[in-house]
Amino acid sequence: MIQLKNVTKKYDKQEALKGIDLEINDGECIVLIGPSGCGKSSLLKSINRMIEVDTGTIKVLNQEIETYKIEELRRKIGYCIKGVGLFPHLNVKENIAIVLRVLKWKEEEIDQRVNELLTMTELPLSYINKKPHELSGGEAQRVGVCRALATNPSILLMDEPFGALDPLTREKVQIAFREIQKKLHKTVVFVTHDVEEAILLADRIALMYDGKILHLDTPSHFMNLDKSEYGSDFLGKDYALRLLKRYTLSELNLKCVLNQEDLVNLSLSSSVKDGLSYCLNTNHSIYFKDHNQIYELSYTDIFSFMQRINHA
Repeated sequence: MIQLKNVTKKYDKQEALKGIDLEINDGECIVLIGPSGCGKSSLLKSINRMIEVDTGTIKVLNQEIETYKIEELRRKIGYCIKGVGLFPHLNVKENIAIVLRVLKWKEEEIDQRVNELLTMTELPLSYINKKPHELSGGEAQRVGVCRALATNPSILLMDEPFGALDPLTREKVQIAFREIQKKLHKTVVFVTHDVEEAILLADRIALMYDGKILHLDTPSHFMNLDKSEYGSDFLGKDYALRLLKRYTLSELNLKCVLNQEDLVNLSLSSSVKDGLSYCLNTNHSIYFKDHNQIYELSYTDIFSFMQRINHA
């Protein structure tokens, strides 16, 4: 789907990208993470030619990007940024439909597409006439995602899109986006500084430093980094704990019990990290109910699961 081979980019004498090689599969979410100035955004923007690279080749849909007209290339690629970038004088429908109108879609087709996108992102259809200032941060960000998906591109580029949201709203939007991405099988390149966000969203994480990709692997395999390596310091000593945010209690094969009155507020869709938090608070096994079944969760269940994903 996306291929970068020996890509370099300089700004004056500063090397932003140093011989980048990367292949991104159809339907995969690659998250670029690393410190400020490491080249994450430059790599992202090179894919839709928002910046022109100095050397190397980039292919999108098996075609070198230089062979596309720029407007043709960008219509194939959705783009979503931090702070949303909605036009304040346009309502929700008009913001979502900007590119559709450029492409001369019929009004009934626009209405249908906007309604589909609002429904998919769990926004009320009554919001079509709202202006951006009438939306919460999470709602505005969902509209931004709708706009990026409007033409049904196969690729999405996302540059810290949820960075301006408060933590609670951010988590809700992250989970909603992950479900949409998997459902629609979109290929996503996502930039973030947030390790936990990378863990939650990524099929693979590309850890960048000084214009290079130091490590490229699945979130669970990042637990095996050599402790002396830069990546281990950047990801933090609590990486294994953060990794539990990615998994749900449904993946632990918990046993059911017949009767238990002291239940906690969890479900099988809750994260393993949330389950561990409850165990730490009570210092013993906990019980929760889901679909009329009562489940027991213990430290042993969680530690056994961590060993399993560490050796997967």
